[in-house]
Amino acid sequence: MNRRKILIATVVVIVILVFVTLALRQGRRGGTEVRTEEVQRRDLVSLVTASGRIRPHLSVDIQADVSGRIVDLRVEEGEQVRMNDTLLIIDPTTFQAAEQRAEAALSSTQATAAQARANRDQARRALDRTRRIREQSPELISDEEMEAAETNFDVQEALYQAAEYSVAQARANLREARDRLAKTVISAPMTGRVTRLNVEQGETAIVGTMNNPGTVLLTIADLAEMEAVVEVDETDIPLIELGDSADVEIDAYPDTMFTGRVTEIAHSSIQGGTLGFSGTTSDQSVDFEVVIRLHSPPGNLRTDLSATADIVAETRDSVLSIPIIALALRTPKQEEEQASGDTGSESIELLEEEEPQEQEGVFVVNEDNTVTFRPVKVGIAGREHFEVLEGLEEGEVIVAGSYQAIRQLEDGNLVRPRREEGTQRQTSQTQENENT
Repeated sequence: MNRRKILIATVVVIVILVFVTLALRQGRRGGTEVRTEEVQRRDLVSLVTASGRIRPHLSVDIQADVSGRIVDLRVEEGEQVRMNDTLLIIDPTTFQAAEQRAEAALSSTQATAAQARANRDQARRALDRTRRIREQSPELISDEEMEAAETNFDVQEALYQAAEYSVAQARANLREARDRLAKTVISAPMTGRVTRLNVEQGETAIVGTMNNPGTVLLTIADLAEMEAVVEVDETDIPLIELGDSADVEIDAYPDTMFTGRVTEIAHSSIQGGTLGFSGTTSDQSVDFEVVIRLHSPPGNLRTDLSATADIVAETRDSVLSIPIIALALRTPKQEEEQASGDTGSESIELLEEEEPQEQEGVFVVNEDNTVTFRPVKVGIAGREHFEVLEGLEEGEVIVAGSYQAIRQLEDGNLVRPRREEGTQRQTSQTQENENT
């Protein structure tokens, strides 16, 4: 009975091994299943994608030039204002008093200057009289008296000049006091909309100093011209130029695509390119600001909305192209060379040190369904295809998928080609167009 069970088990194992062997042989004969595609001409567009926010092209943050309590707030957030409209008034009491003091000081210095002018005129008349008497009767006026008259005139002239300078200083102080008083009334510097209001009536406006930023009272922006400010990676900045077109998607408007053009490209990074304490750059990515002016933005577009921009860096019309997934990296095979008997040890060591570099290329499908790895030179990258500069010709069939299959392929492997329906339709349409 045991011998019979052993015999049955042996037969079952042999049958399983036969099936496995047949399956492996069938797999070897069939090769790796791959998706193929013909090298075709396409119009390619190289895009640089970046995210950022929306802002008005022209906006002004309004701060106070004088400190004080806000006694009259005349605008609300979202209100449309015109240039020179009064926005708010700061308590002018202190500044009115300063103006009155400056006016009184000016009046006082003017009176002093008038007195100094009268004294100077009197000293001039006394000097003239002394000179006439000395000319007529020299013995009546001594040299000492003549010098005293001249000195008195010089002193009175200097006092008069000082009084005039005091009047000029008092006038300047009055102008300053009036200017500070005028700055208690804050007017709109431009026509636009109040996009941000940070204060309420009764709060105190603070003037900024070197180490203490002042209070931003409100922001006025011209919403007729809007732009997207996006952060572009440093590797993509060389691809962008002023005037490049862009498509902008705004999260708040999911069904609308906005267009625009690049108007500004920053010359310094957002982080400022600072170095760490070790003298090396930090691991953070370096981004640059790029400004895109929007064409015909809607009137209800608001600031600080999130946006994503696709900037058209380069375009190619009707160029050979291959799917991005088809491009692979392989190390070229080194042909084994028979070393001659007189080859020195130095040459052998040099050959051993040289390491072959990886090449970019694709697997071309031959007529016998084997593949050959062929190096190619690619140009710009579109959304799904690379431009081919060298290495392939139009109409050649290459392996275009799957990714796992391309990773495992080697030069000379057998494959089972499988065309995609979309590729077949596109190929047939291309042939029909060429025949037409």
